[in-house]
Amino acid sequence: MKIRNWKNPIVWLVMLLVSGCVEPYFPEVLESPSSFLVVNGFLNANGRTTIQLLRTQNLNDTGTPPAEENATVVVESETGERYGLHETGYGTYVHPNLQLNIGAKYRLYIRTRTGNEYASDYVEVKPSPPIENVHWKAEGGEVKVYVNSQDPNNNTQYYKWEYEQTWQFRTAFHSILIYDKGQVRFREPSDDPIYVCWKSENSTRVEIGSSVKLNEDRISDYRLFSIPFDSEKISMKNSILVKQYALTREAYEYLEMLKKNTESIGTLFDPLPSQLTSNIRSLSNPEETVIGYITATTMETKRIFIDSRDLPRDWRLYYPTCEIDTVMISSGMVHERFTGGYLVPVDEIYGNGPGPIGYTFGTRACVDCTMQGTNMKPAFWE
Repeated sequence: MKIRNWKNPIVWLVMLLVSGCVEPYFPEVLESPSSFLVVNGFLNANGRTTIQLLRTQNLNDTGTPPAEENATVVVESETGERYGLHETGYGTYVHPNLQLNIGAKYRLYIRTRTGNEYASDYVEVKPSPPIENVHWKAEGGEVKVYVNSQDPNNNTQYYKWEYEQTWQFRTAFHSILIYDKGQVRFREPSDDPIYVCWKSENSTRVEIGSSVKLNEDRISDYRLFSIPFDSEKISMKNSILVKQYALTREAYEYLEMLKKNTESIGTLFDPLPSQLTSNIRSLSNPEETVIGYITATTMETKRIFIDSRDLPRDWRLYYPTCEIDTVMISSGMVHERFTGGYLVPVDEIYGNGPGPIGYTFGTRACVDCTMQGTNMKPAFWE
């Protein structure tokens, strides 16, 4: 094979990638002396507003990004009203119930514990239309979740969604026994339930949609996410709360660029990272880079439930992979097995006599659902 463009570095890179004997190369990563402020969140005009302040870190750094703590965070209106946010931990600042005026303009003001000041542009509160519906389809070995929305007044055009999943799950083994004060006994109603629990997680991807190129301000069957058919999340019941926000064109373009930068990197044919244009500025140092984009909008929500009983019968639903073992009372090993709590008794073993001769048991992770979730049923659960 004759290579014409052998001086092109991309050709050499491709040759290295397809070669069978390649020495691994770890390029030197440039360290940045700066730690840029990252502002996550938006101004919720009709409810709880949460703003998180973090600092960037170098690629070689491990662990979670450092939080900007002990800052003063305030929502300010053009006419002088001020609404302070209180800190709840790890750089998170909250106002429990902002009530901002539609059409009015507000900004976010930040003063760090070192005295550096930041402020966003004043942004107009944009109301979000109600969510038309959220629905799901079971196809291709997945549960696919969709959202539909429209604005009959044609005033929205740019949409953003987030979602929270809360799912019910059970452990591999249903324990009817408990090791308590050196003895194995039956569980009582007063003992904490450990067989069925709930677990939650928030969306992490940027989900946005636009109707600008359509004849009407309508979003039809936007696919939010999918759940594999054998996932724990649909092993019993799953609740999905979808949150919808209206965006300005500028905010949409910022999030669109952010989406490309975070989701489309990794191959030679993906777009290169682009510089994000923030609407947050440093008042102390105009040359300082700040990451984030503040918007002000109302939030619309809709909740649905997915019950495993409504899924295709031929799907092999999730079941935990666990092993069960036994211990005989005559061995004298019962106390040794269950002291420390790593192993949990499950059920009694009987022989020919009236009493148990031993116990089955499993690891706590396979018996106690509170190791992974909570046994407190959510208030919204159906």
